[in-house]
Amino acid sequence: MNKEFFDALEELSIEKGINKDYLLDAIENALVTAYKRNFNSSENVKIVVDEDNAVIKVYSLKEVVEEVFDPAIEIDLAAARKVNKKAKLEDIVEIEITPKDFGRISAQTAKQVIVQKIREAEREIVFSEYSDRQGEIVSGIVQKVDKNVIIVDLGRLEGVMTLNEQIPGELYEVNDRIKAYVLEVQKSNKGVPQMLISRTHPGFVRRLLELEIPEIYEGLIEIKNIVREPGSRTKVAVYSTDPNIDPVGSCVGPRGTRIQNILNELKNEKIDVVEWSEDPVQYIASALSPATVLAVDIDEVNMASKVVVPDTQLSLAIGKDGQNARLSAKLTGWKIDIKSETQIKSGE
Repeated sequence: MNKEFFDALEELSIEKGINKDYLLDAIENALVTAYKRNFNSSENVKIVVDEDNAVIKVYSLKEVVEEVFDPAIEIDLAAARKVNKKAKLEDIVEIEITPKDFGRISAQTAKQVIVQKIREAEREIVFSEYSDRQGEIVSGIVQKVDKNVIIVDLGRLEGVMTLNEQIPGELYEVNDRIKAYVLEVQKSNKGVPQMLISRTHPGFVRRLLELEIPEIYEGLIEIKNIVREPGSRTKVAVYSTDPNIDPVGSCVGPRGTRIQNILNELKNEKIDVVEWSEDPVQYIASALSPATVLAVDIDEVNMASKVVVPDTQLSLAIGKDGQNARLSAKLTGWKIDIKSETQIKSGE
């Protein structure tokens, strides 16, 4: 190695933000392995990178003993004192054994170590940069479509969307641009940072609402709860402390213009925006939207309710395969038993 190498190392450490001493330690450790491998040595060796003189030296570490049984790691006292006059029994002496052609090996090894450490440092920088983005929405280009996994190019790292996080029925093709919700940023088995993303998480709808509706982003309207059956239906409960703000109307927008952008992003998944109320009777009635509710009778002890709807609204209130009733129960936290007027009158 020469002075130019160490000058380049200095510049590299500044440019990449990697501590130079950390790089030198890594190089020294790698050179120990390289020496033993290339020279078939069983010795205990120490590598010293002498930056001032731009040289690398190899030292054999030997214990001072009365009688030598293993010359590779032991030395007698007389021989040790030829190296170090103050040597005494049980000391470790360092004997320089730098091979003539070790410069070529050390240069090659140092290059490999530097490339590896730069890669590791860059991965760590990316991980640190993205690790606090959990709960955000990201946008990227579909890079690979597998049977169960979608890989998305997010710029400096990959997004991984497993089957459970994909909206049922959605088809993804390479080069499609998609948005997704960040579940977690983690490192793969190889240490490569990757982002786990989702299009099915309720938080995805929450973030979309914040992006499209200024009153939510500014805190004038609060999202109390979101429940979702991805690809089919979502229910959102909203509330505002300002009596001059209609939380549902503000979210839907004139002729549904605000909510339409979200529907487009979710491929027309139905979204019911309902008004939250601390009064469970009102809240349950709102939650069953778009059905009309005539009466709600509640059992506070068992968190159960009986709901009466017009005969013509029964199937709408229950929903296909019970979906509307099921989501309403999840949204409110109350059990909901739905009956028509006729059923109530007949005592069913």
